[in-house]
Amino acid sequence: MIALDFESKILELEKKIDDLKKDYEENKVNDYKLIETLNSRLKSELEKIYSQLDPWQITLVARHPERPKFLDYVNMIFSDFIEIHGDRSFGDDKAIITGFAKINDEKVFIIGQQKGKDIEDSKKYRFGMPNPEGYRKALRVMKIAEKFNRPILTFIDTPGAFPGIDAEERGQGEAIARNLKEMANLKVPVIATVIGEGGSGGALGIGVANFVYMLKYSIYSVISPEGCASILFRDSSKASEAAKSLKLTAKDLLELGIIDGIIDEPAGGAHRYPREVAQNLKNKLMDSIIILKKLSKEKLKERRIEKFLKIGYYTEKSDNN
Repeated sequence: MIALDFESKILELEKKIDDLKKDYEENKVNDYKLIETLNSRLKSELEKIYSQLDPWQITLVARHPERPKFLDYVNMIFSDFIEIHGDRSFGDDKAIITGFAKINDEKVFIIGQQKGKDIEDSKKYRFGMPNPEGYRKALRVMKIAEKFNRPILTFIDTPGAFPGIDAEERGQGEAIARNLKEMANLKVPVIATVIGEGGSGGALGIGVANFVYMLKYSIYSVISPEGCASILFRDSSKASEAAKSLKLTAKDLLELGIIDGIIDEPAGGAHRYPREVAQNLKNKLMDSIIILKKLSKEKLKERRIEKFLKIGYYTEKSDNN
């Protein structure tokens, strides 16, 4: 397990527990009471540390290299997954994976941004940063879902859309803007979940949904902390300071009305408890599908548009009031 800077005590306890378990496997001798004691201490330490995380530390957890990726959740939550490739115009962008699947007995279409597990994997998926053809592929699948009246589930995990010259030449901005417009008008249930990092328009390009959820230790922001620090402070090393101002945590965004709910992660994060988090996510998705399927097609569209029009709305009081 890769430990973050603030997890040194946790790493030490985990190593002791692993060594004791390894000793038992090799010598069949061990002190179970000591393992139980250490496990109890580990749980307490995780709860203590994770209850006090600041926005920058949550950002680091959201980006943890061992955090479950979209395809991990596909394997843990869905069955009968059939991938759909290509935008029927330019190519097949691997940073966005789309397809048909079943969650329990419910037939759905799923769309997710995929990050890699190591350097080679990350290069393959372009670090989860989609090109225009990725967003156009996603939209093609959304239109198929609408044709067959199936719910759409999207999974957000990207630092942002790919900023390369080729992407801009092929209409990166137009592709994202078209997705925002078309997603707003879809007449089927749409549920979006931020599973790791939700960055800028790259995230919003598959994020216009009836319900928007975040895993507890994920982030969602108009810009990365590093990018914000570079602009405001002319110093990207002040990212931790910028993170506090961005209101990018699930708790902040729920309070601001940007998202509709937080999906729980045990103290320690999804990278330590992937199965438990996957089950929590599956339960929330099933509950949400049941709720949304009760609405008419027009209501689904109307409520989705209304939800996003309310974001950023505020009133000012004069000094006389």
